Amino acid sequence: MIQRRQLALVAALAFTSLAAHAQGTVKIGEVNSYKAQPAFLEPYKKGMELAVEEINAAGGVNGKKIELITRDDNASPGDAVRAAEELVSREKIDVLAGAFLSNTGLALTDFAKQKKFFYLAGEPLTDKIIWGSGNKYTYRLRPGTYMQAAMLAPEAAKLKKKRWAIVYPNYEYGQSAVAAFKELLKAAQPDVEFVVEQAPPLGKLDAGSVVQALADAKPDAIFNVLFGADLSKFVREGNTRGLFQGREVVSVLTGEPEYLDPLKDESPNGWIVTGYPWYGVQTPEHKAFFLAYHAKYNDYPRLGSVVGYTLIKSIAAGVKKAKSTETEKLVAAFAGLQVESPFGKFIYRAEDHQSTMGAFVGKTKNENGKGVMVDYKYLDGARFLPSNEAVKKLRPAE
Repeated sequence: MIQRRQLALVAALAFTSLAAHAQGTVKIGEVNSYKAQPAFLEPYKKGMELAVEEINAAGGVNGKKIELITRDDNASPGDAVRAAEELVSREKIDVLAGAFLSNTGLALTDFAKQKKFFYLAGEPLTDKIIWGSGNKYTYRLRPGTYMQAAMLAPEAAKLKKKRWAIVYPNYEYGQSAVAAFKELLKAAQPDVEFVVEQAPPLGKLDAGSVVQALADAKPDAIFNVLFGADLSKFVREGNTRGLFQGREVVSVLTGEPEYLDPLKDESPNGWIVTGYPWYGVQTPEHKAFFLAYHAKYNDYPRLGSVVGYTLIKSIAAGVKKAKSTETEKLVAAFAGLQVESPFGKFIYRAEDHQSTMGAFVGKTKNENGKGVMVDYKYLDGARFLPSNEAVKKLRPAE
């Protein structure tokens, strides 16, 4: 009798375990530079958490709730890989996601290739992630450096300025953005000259010497790739020394509230930028996102909020389409995957694993001591990507 009861108990426990596993969760392991880049990544994490909450409240994905597990990579490629390894081996995650800095993103791209594990890069902008170092296991959400340069180069060409100065952070993202901008502007305006370049290490800008070097070259216009604290120092010193007076400035990322808001009354006028004018986007999908975000956090969204939110929504859409969290099925499901976002619908291209999510291009304006974007328009990312034939030359064969 006792033995029969024990067998019944074992069977019941086994059934409970199987049922729990069947319900289960979709575990997303996310690695990022939270301590090093809080301006972008604190709103980004809030965006992710809002998406998880919405998806789980609606019943999850394929009957499974989403669980988000985050790790800090200390802005170090080595730490990023160690965190990813721990998430895969110990936490048993189903999907790897994240990265902000391009060098950590490339490290995770290689990790995905070596481990044959699905990875969705949210924010890193270097195009090596999808082209030179691209692999079948890695997809990317944000418009990369080529796409953003392709959006800005036509505006730069309209200025008809011949002598250009360049300033950028000397690491993968900055180098990639400058290379793309030079190539595209030269194609649009063959007589253009790049008369001076300043490339300080990321986070270590000596603003006085950089601004003076640019001024000494007497350029007609400036292409700026700095962001975060480096951007604030550059703008402050440039304003003090009159660098921007009578000169056009084209600037990647500066219209993002993460970087424009801290400038306050020092915000520049008339810079041509990519960014996110959250206060003016009136589409139904953006309004719904804004209201949900504001209701949860009593704050307005930053671009990081949109990226984090759309990252999770993308993974949910991919898992739903694949009906699985198996890597090979996810890889196949993401090819041509359509995703709804606060910026509208976009797809992940099969040919290079880049999403067609676009960006806003406009001008900065100092309005009552606060920087805003004006004269902006949303540009569909699909218009600013190379053709299939070009991608075949850029991307290694699988």
